[in-house]
Amino acid sequence: MTPNSAPPSPIVQPSESELAVAAGQLKLLRDALANVLFGQEELIELVITGLVARGHMLLEGLPGLGKTELVKGLSKALRLDSKRVQFTPDLLPGDITGNPLLQEVDGTRRFVFQPGPLFANIVLADEINRASPKTQSALLEAMQERRVTVMGETHPLPDPFFVLATQNPIELEGTYPLPEAQLDRFLFKLEVRRASADTLQRIVLQREIGIEPDVTPVLEREQFIALTALARRIYMPDVVAGYIARIVDATHGSGGIVRFGASPRAALALASASKARALLSGRLNASFEDVRALAPAVLRHRVVLDYTAKLEGKTSDAFVAGLLETVPANPKVLPNTLQSAKI
Repeated sequence: MTPNSAPPSPIVQPSESELAVAAGQLKLLRDALANVLFGQEELIELVITGLVARGHMLLEGLPGLGKTELVKGLSKALRLDSKRVQFTPDLLPGDITGNPLLQEVDGTRRFVFQPGPLFANIVLADEINRASPKTQSALLEAMQERRVTVMGETHPLPDPFFVLATQNPIELEGTYPLPEAQLDRFLFKLEVRRASADTLQRIVLQREIGIEPDVTPVLEREQFIALTALARRIYMPDVVAGYIARIVDATHGSGGIVRFGASPRAALALASASKARALLSGRLNASFEDVRALAPAVLRHRVVLDYTAKLEGKTSDAFVAGLLETVPANPKVLPNTLQSAKI
């Protein structure tokens, strides 16, 4: 801080009335999405949490489970502009960012940038891991900086801007693993599981192939942006921040099981998501329970296991579950006398 600079303004916590209004708005959004994707209440809750935290999300699951319908339902419910990009092996970076085209302007010919489908509030990157790593990497700047640079010229993206990508399991043919740098830019990686028999019966009775479900808009763009701003005002206690730091730190040096641990971006992601979850629950502060509930979605794609661990059938989810069992939420500090005696 320079001598003449003013100290940062303290964050004003939300009032009870603000929390009540937000709870009503978020319930409307939950109900709208529940009419799009049946039997996936937990997934819907996580998607809304990620949006309120202003994060990008990666949805993984077999084809036909409703991932695309969920994303399209979000754009309709929030009245946000959306674009869909079908990722294929022949897709080029300029196909999504846009390209400069030679045009005649005021009697002179010059290159004019034509925005690509990335210029939308919600971008559905469908089957993102079917495109080549070069094309996937074109999203890096957009997801982190919320802008794109083409031929040395920078273009800001709309506000808000989200990438909701769907991914087929990498065991399927014709898929490429996403680069670690891109995976780290997704706030959540969510697994879309198959529906139960009861849910399938409901789908059969209430859905028709080729007909999209009706989605009633429940929020305006400005209302949604206000919700995201409100989430940032949720209080983060020091003890909860310390818990997040210990969990992320524990992903490193885990006896050779982990090849790459989580980055500082993971800690920031877990903190933002925890505050968003607290807002959804109508609470003024983030809690240990928020961290435990969201740690799998935040860390499963950021922790890269060693090759031998994969051969032994170990998974990132199991590793994160083990961390939550072993890392204490609020460790007790021994008195100085006891510490000296132990040494």
